[in-house]
Amino acid sequence: MMDNEKRLSQEKHRLEEAQARDRVRERKTRTHRLIKEGAVLEKILPEVKDVGLENLEEFLHNKLS
Repeated sequence: MMDNEKRLSQEKHRLEEAQARDRVRERKTRTHRLIKEGAVLEKILPEVKDVGLENLEEFLHNKLS
């Protein structure tokens, strides 16, 4: 019985580790995508660099409307 509990605990731990690795991979993928999108945005609208993050949404809304 103890062996089954130990194996179950080990499998649960392995699953949790795999899920943690997946979350890290997803976060890194998202970060990479956001950086690339920001680079494209700066390339197309160079003035966006001077807008400031707090005004970016309003600037883009006005620019693209």
